Amino acid sequence: MYIHTYMHIHTYVRVPTHMQTDEQEVINFLLTTEIIPLCLRIMESGSELSKTVATFILQKILLDETGLSYICQTFERFSHVSMILEKMVKLLAKEPSTRLLKHVVRCYLRLSDNPRAREALRQCLPEQLKDATFLSALKDDGTTKKWLSQLLQNLGIESCTFSDPRLNSQQ
Repeated sequence: MYIHTYMHIHTYVRVPTHMQTDEQEVINFLLTTEIIPLCLRIMESGSELSKTVATFILQKILLDETGLSYICQTFERFSHVSMILEKMVKLLAKEPSTRLLKHVVRCYLRLSDNPRAREALRQCLPEQLKDATFLSALKDDGTTKKWLSQLLQNLGIESCTFSDPRLNSQQ
């Protein structure tokens, strides 16, 4: 048991180092492993730092075209990722972390690049991303505000909060 956990943690800590390079080979390899389910488990129940690293890994996978296609290939994969991201948003509304929120928003934005995922997100995007819940948390984070505004625009969702040009001009 302890050896298995240690090996998972050791691998988990080393993955972000390799993912900095955005190499296609790394993504292709990771898609053949259990890294996505492991990241999703950690995103659901890990410490804030663990959740941030796991969400970063998921974000890097999604930013790759092959990774995005893989996650959106089946409804089960997409819905599991979407469900975990939604839980994270709800938790972040109670216990804010701008660093973690940045990665969550970027994951949602990338998912919105896939036509089927975009359609599903129109129905299941958490309300906290549509209203003013994160306005104060993002007041000094122009990049995440921009990503959230783009996400809402991609989904055709009106948001007086993040589509207000005065808010976005402070970037």
